[in-house]
Amino acid sequence: MYGLARPLLFGLDPERAHELALEALEAAWRCGLNPLLARRPAPLPTRAFGLTFPNPVGLAAGLDKNGAHVDALLGLGFGFVEVGTVTPRPQPGNPRPRLFRLPEHRAIINRLGFNNAGVDALVRNVERARRKGGLLGINIGKNKDTPNETAEQDYLFCLERVYPLADYVTVNISSPNTAGLRELQEEQALRRLVGTLREAQERLGARHGKRVQMLVKIAPDLSDDDIDAAGRVLSDLAVDGVIATNTTVSRIAVQGARHADEQGGLSGAPLMGKATAVLRRLRTRLPESIPMIGVGGILSGADAAAKMAAGATLVQTYTGLVYRGPALIAECVDAMRRRKEAPSRGHLPPHD
Repeated sequence: MYGLARPLLFGLDPERAHELALEALEAAWRCGLNPLLARRPAPLPTRAFGLTFPNPVGLAAGLDKNGAHVDALLGLGFGFVEVGTVTPRPQPGNPRPRLFRLPEHRAIINRLGFNNAGVDALVRNVERARRKGGLLGINIGKNKDTPNETAEQDYLFCLERVYPLADYVTVNISSPNTAGLRELQEEQALRRLVGTLREAQERLGARHGKRVQMLVKIAPDLSDDDIDAAGRVLSDLAVDGVIATNTTVSRIAVQGARHADEQGGLSGAPLMGKATAVLRRLRTRLPESIPMIGVGGILSGADAAAKMAAGATLVQTYTGLVYRGPALIAECVDAMRRRKEAPSRGHLPPHD
């Protein structure tokens, strides 16, 4: 069915197509038509961060920024869905146009800029969700006009608001579309921010009687030295997990393509090698007790298996869903199942 819909969607402005696709998906779910969209994957229970995921394939943050379509997205067969990025106050994001397709490269460039309705709106949406069939992550960020010197207040505010509702919370310090945000990945800034949030996480756990896992999402454009420094900080502070990676500002892989010179983060097939290299290096710098989610460039089951071979316990896709449709989910689960069941070939085992 997606094969029929894709040419129509690709004939529209990318952001309008995004909105229509979510509306159509929501309508299909409410009418019980989800089974017509794609084959649901057979279960592949996977342990990570102290949680059991029905399968290891999730939806990356960015598709459902306001948590308005959690049930419809879980209904596609994802083992988990991550919503956001959400900020304390509503913000419109960057001016349109801000989303561009590079179909010859199976890629997207976006400079959306954390456009969202604010954390209170997301909380209301998530409270209404039934959340059957998978787990929910909530991705938090800072408002555009909040200086980095006080960024921790924005992250703390969001963490406190979403903590009772999330299975895990992701700290997004790696989007290229909020000016200065990536500076928070610098070693001392990272140590201060994540240290503050880890203390808050423990306080909130005591207050709510449950411990919600906290993950950190990093960029694919870090130098080897920066990756090593991030590994030291995240290990020292004992974060629950790491997501590698966000989108890239590099254009080497798409030089000469239409829209290649647009500002923003590049995602899709050209990101696969770069993101997987960061994942692989960071995996060797983190203890086995800190699992990783591999994201960036997954457009096939083989791509998902490659992330697993590089050290990912779970994977996420977003641009792959745009180009391949919901059938990609089961394809990735099946490929990861084969990799998991195959005799050991020297790759790192799954982590709890």
